[in-house]
Amino acid sequence: MAAPTEQVVGCVEEAAAEEKPRILEPGAAPFGNFPHYSRFHSPEERLRLLPPELLRQLFPRSSETRPILGLDVGCNSGDLSVALYKHFLSQRDGETCSDATGELCFLCCDIDPVLVERAKKECPFPDALTFITLDFMNQKSQKVLLNSFLNQFGRSVFDIGFCMSVTMWIHLNHGDHGLWEFLAHLSSLCHYLLVEPQPWKCYRAAARRVRKLGLNDFDHFHSLAIRGDMASQIVRILTQDHGMELVCCFGNTNWDRSLLLFRTKQTTETQPIPESLIEEWKRKEEVTNLETVRWESIDTNKEVVKRFHAES
Repeated sequence: MAAPTEQVVGCVEEAAAEEKPRILEPGAAPFGNFPHYSRFHSPEERLRLLPPELLRQLFPRSSETRPILGLDVGCNSGDLSVALYKHFLSQRDGETCSDATGELCFLCCDIDPVLVERAKKECPFPDALTFITLDFMNQKSQKVLLNSFLNQFGRSVFDIGFCMSVTMWIHLNHGDHGLWEFLAHLSSLCHYLLVEPQPWKCYRAAARRVRKLGLNDFDHFHSLAIRGDMASQIVRILTQDHGMELVCCFGNTNWDRSLLLFRTKQTTETQPIPESLIEEWKRKEEVTNLETVRWESIDTNKEVVKRFHAES
């Protein structure tokens, strides 16, 4: 099934018309919209931690043709979106993405229209990946654009959401309540959610960078009450406040960011992770002996949560 085009594009143009174009100072990216982001944070570093069969195990194919719908928030110029698509549809028996057309469809959004245009032009899978300009914190635009995409498939929510190194930028620009609301929206929109939170040291680095450039500091940086071990803070908000459960920490990237997989409690009841998949991941961990790939069962014990990400 081809990704929606005309209806979504029309909504994008309408929403974009309401926003004035942003002009960034050289080297400044107040929303994390760095040009060529993948050059210093490569997609491969995340992919090495994620099992290629993850989505097919979470969402087994049934007799009906029902694509897996993914939402990628903060997609930048689309390099990671494309890499995730290829990774999850590549099989060991030699099957390629072209063999699985219509099995997986992503809606990828970013606040920067220049980066989105680049993503559209360079995307090798335009029928499967739809890129749109969207300020996710603008609830009016968010509802219109996301519902427009979901309605094309007769759905009300996405199967899985990706939030890769985005939480810090929401937090810095919208404060503690903004981060809480952002995670609330994501958890209500997705059955599963893969989050890569930035550690607190990244907050300090971002604040130093804007000061060195002679720009105004982030409005909320000095008033943030949610700080410290940000991975544990994200776990706490999603599990205690927004009804999700922590399924797995796939490990840490070389730049010390955890990949955390959550699921809604409703999903737990209707689409549990197969025990065979859990055992397979545990077995791989023992064989490879990679300390960065760690499996933990769902547990409300605070000590378990702390082990997912050491405080930086």
